[in-house]
Amino acid sequence: MSDLLLRPPATKGKIYDVTPQSAGWKYVSFGLYRLGPGETATEDTGGNEVILVMVEGKARFRAAGQDWGVLGDRMDVFEKTPPHCLYVPNGQDWAAEAETDCTIAVCSAPGRGGHAARRIGPEGITLTQRGEGTNTRFINNIAMEAEDFCDSLLVTEVFTPAGHWSSFPSHRHDEDDFPRITYLEETYYHRLNPATGWAVQRVYTDDGSLDEMMAVRDGDVTLVPRGHHPCGAPYGFELYYLNVMAGPRRNWRFVPAPEVAHLF
Repeated sequence: MSDLLLRPPATKGKIYDVTPQSAGWKYVSFGLYRLGPGETATEDTGGNEVILVMVEGKARFRAAGQDWGVLGDRMDVFEKTPPHCLYVPNGQDWAAEAETDCTIAVCSAPGRGGHAARRIGPEGITLTQRGEGTNTRFINNIAMEAEDFCDSLLVTEVFTPAGHWSSFPSHRHDEDDFPRITYLEETYYHRLNPATGWAVQRVYTDDGSLDEMMAVRDGDVTLVPRGHHPCGAPYGFELYYLNVMAGPRRNWRFVPAPEVAHLF
């Protein structure tokens, strides 16, 4: 199995704890909790800022010295409704207590104290179409470049219909040469509908020094340290993924793969 493909090692508690040290990079961390009613999760943010994404279910949150109440109303991610999220700056802590079965994504990157804790969504997040034909997919932008919510993080949800491609045309963001291209590490948290389905993700560089084709299952995480990274959903299987990106600057600029440059 590819080193870029992570399978869930458990079904409850903290399922993932991807760090720069484990991923072999510098900026992005990704965690995921699956909690039952009454179960809790608590973390210090340390030097990172965090966006907590209620992928599914409901939980009560305290963070940065405030009670944020109950967040979440999407019980199945494929409802495609806007997510409830919470931004927590570096140097703070947060705690969640599940009110229902829930899935909480912990998206992290270096913080600089430039933004206060705040709720993100569901207000202001609208499911938006991107692409056309079998490249059509639907986006819930949580905190991309246009949203001045964070110091480093870029976070979005993508729903790819069955038989369609996503993160396509193939593109890369692995050089720090703004405004031509920016260096952004990236994680994908994948879900499939039905959960017995599968999808594919390829991660490859122009020179072929990295070329991995991965079959992803429901609940898998993939790492994109460099290169192009398209995803495909076979007929009959709908694909969701949560993207987390971060790098030395909070801008998303990319370069297309040579073979698809004519599609841009």
